Amino acid sequence: MSLIIDGHFDLLMDVSIQRERGKRKVIETDFLPDFQAGGVGAVVAALFVDSSFLPEMGLRKALQQVSALHAEAAESPDKIMVCKNVDDLLTAQQAGKVGFVLSLEGAEPLYNDLSMLRVFYELGIRFLGLTWSRRNFVGDGSHFTPVREGRPSGITDFGVQLIEAAEELGIIIDVSHLNDEGFWDVITFAKKPIIASHSNCRSLVSSMRNLTDEQIKAIAATGGVIGMNAVNFFVSEQDETADVEHLVNHIDHIAKLVGVEHVGLGLDITDEFMKYVSAESIATMPRKPFDVVKRHASVPDIVRVLEKRGYREAAIEQIMGQNFLRVYRDVWGN
Repeated sequence: MSLIIDGHFDLLMDVSIQRERGKRKVIETDFLPDFQAGGVGAVVAALFVDSSFLPEMGLRKALQQVSALHAEAAESPDKIMVCKNVDDLLTAQQAGKVGFVLSLEGAEPLYNDLSMLRVFYELGIRFLGLTWSRRNFVGDGSHFTPVREGRPSGITDFGVQLIEAAEELGIIIDVSHLNDEGFWDVITFAKKPIIASHSNCRSLVSSMRNLTDEQIKAIAATGGVIGMNAVNFFVSEQDETADVEHLVNHIDHIAKLVGVEHVGLGLDITDEFMKYVSAESIATMPRKPFDVVKRHASVPDIVRVLEKRGYREAAIEQIMGQNFLRVYRDVWGN
């Protein structure tokens, strides 16, 4: 199997917290065994800042997570590698290391200062998720469940400038979590391939976090890729049928709609991080979240279902990583 890429994983918030508590080599001890068991060779590590820290501590929390990853790579140099381009990812793979690329999940750490983007780029940021499921200076996010609010907006003037600056630097625009109005603005202003790093199909599961068929076609028209999300909310309407088979239904749908070359993995594995969500918050959720892919060690389960459904080896390799790698090369240039 060629390089397997998970296009979205929120591990750095957990790593940063554990390091603050004195633990070291967190990735090597807590996550690396699962990456190795699942054959995952590259991970897009998202910088996510909880709403409780915004706006005052957004920049600080994001930088702490960047620092945590670089510290982890220094402590485990023979096992993990911070990557900034495709050559780095392939070098890591050849050396038997897991390669990590940094992503901003929401532009909040930038506040409304365009000059901060260059700083994050130099630190290794190669993906820009414009919003999380909340409003920021770029635009509005798509909520998980309906909320009380006024009219949602599209991309702001700052957001347009940010998209243009990101593409000039070679940062990939990520529309996961963006609302519908903002999505179509991105299609208007973006000039390079875009991704939805961790979103599924709205025609199969009606969550606003999933993509409509027209949105899927629009991403494909840019040459972009959609990463499949393994959280139950986005896989099936009922928890009883939220499983790998139903996750692959979303792959099937996109492959039939626009071609297998526009599908990837952005598993958004979260079970490990539910320890940071209070029991009170969980009690208010209409459905308790869980992963249909149990840790990265279970990634081969996806391959087995794809094989059972008749996908050829070349198509499976595209889904598991080659499609994302193509977009990375198109935007990064190497």
